[in-house]
Amino acid sequence: MVKHFETSQWVPYPVELVFAFFANPHNLPPLMPPEVEARIEDMRITPPPPRPVPADPSRRFQSLAAGAGSELLISFKPAKFLPRVSWTAHIEEFEWNSHFLDEMIRGPFKTFRHRHGIAPEVRNREAGTCVTDSIDFELPGGIVGVLAARKVWNQLQQSFAFRQKRLPEILAIAARQATRSQ
Repeated sequence: MVKHFETSQWVPYPVELVFAFFANPHNLPPLMPPEVEARIEDMRITPPPPRPVPADPSRRFQSLAAGAGSELLISFKPAKFLPRVSWTAHIEEFEWNSHFLDEMIRGPFKTFRHRHGIAPEVRNREAGTCVTDSIDFELPGGIVGVLAARKVWNQLQQSFAFRQKRLPEILAIAARQATRSQ
């Protein structure tokens, strides 16, 4: 049975910076809780389509981006006393400053699709970006998988709670670095 998990977060940074940050695979491990020891083991990057050039030079961010067709081999520890788990993700869709979608092609799930949505949004008269993560997953193993889905759901909640705390801190650093490099 496919389960659906969704979360969103608003951050006070321009959509171009936020999307560029998420499109760079090297930024994934710092957003994961330290105890999972997430790391990128290998990647085959397919360049995305040309980056749109905003009229405002302060919104022109340059960084690596994994376009549609890219594959990432990621490993992590699902629990303290369990061995590392490997996972190969394939970028299925990529649209600058809008969204990208990755799908697990090898790993611990029967299916796992993660849509990263990025949209400009004004809150309390302040321009920023809404980051929405929409995940559909299914575990293998029949009834055992159905029972384990609750544990996975809880882990997703914990991981995204950590990410929502870390993201503003990391984006503040990215924004300062981007300002210096311009």
